[in-house]
Amino acid sequence: MVIAMGCFAIEDAMIKVLLREMPVGQILAFICLGASLAFIMWFLAKGIPLWQREYLNKMVLARSTCDVVGSILFATSLSLIPLTTASAVIQATPLVVTMGAALFLGQQVGWKRWLAIIIGFIGVLVIIRPGMEGFNSATLLAVGGMFGLAIRDLITRSLTVSLSGPQLAIHTFSMIFPAGLLICYIQGQSLIMPNGFQWLLLAGCVGIGIAAYLALVGATRYGNAGIISSFRYSRMLFALILGFIFFDEIPDTATIIGATIVIASGLFTLLREARLRRASTLGAATL
Repeated sequence: MVIAMGCFAIEDAMIKVLLREMPVGQILAFICLGASLAFIMWFLAKGIPLWQREYLNKMVLARSTCDVVGSILFATSLSLIPLTTASAVIQATPLVVTMGAALFLGQQVGWKRWLAIIIGFIGVLVIIRPGMEGFNSATLLAVGGMFGLAIRDLITRSLTVSLSGPQLAIHTFSMIFPAGLLICYIQGQSLIMPNGFQWLLLAGCVGIGIAAYLALVGATRYGNAGIISSFRYSRMLFALILGFIFFDEIPDTATIIGATIVIASGLFTLLREARLRRASTLGAATL
């Protein structure tokens, strides 16, 4: 999980560098095209069919749509706000997923976790600081991206289809590719021919993104879900290091305090869920 989070943070940093001279839609389209080709070769090697009827399932389409919206909004925010700020906001994703599971999936959430969710959202407000000095409206793009990705995760929990993780991934990539090009057209942005360094960064994003995905799948498949999920917050540490080294970013006090509140609330929620899950499993075993 730590390796996966480190790779995701590196990919964010590489995208931020590309955004200096390349439209966000083109960057996402090229990365998703490269990742799709890699997965297609993997499917062909493994004998996995490239087409599944379940790709047309309305919940699968909704999941990928949320991923498209969340990815575009978050990537756009990277061009306008510091990497550390965007990464701090994205840490609230597990809190939104827990809240959504309680409101829409019927998951039981006690008052302690509801309190943690509320405190976590207060932490997000501290980072955004609306109406105060230092407020940057572009931070709302990161918030929108966070909600889009959280809804994607929430829909993933409720899926009843037999599609595997790689099949869901390539479904999303196949939607982000045209969406990215469409955004360039709508915004009147011309596609640029990447130079050697930019091609290297794009290829790096594809390779590192796939490595992050495989590490994430391995962690969630073979590790204790409650404990492993808590290590998702290591992404913030990597973002702080990368932001300082490559972008001369030194987060201000509000960002540090807000991120600490969000991470602490998220850790409490995850550990509380893991404890309740273990208690439920032991109870069922006893019966």
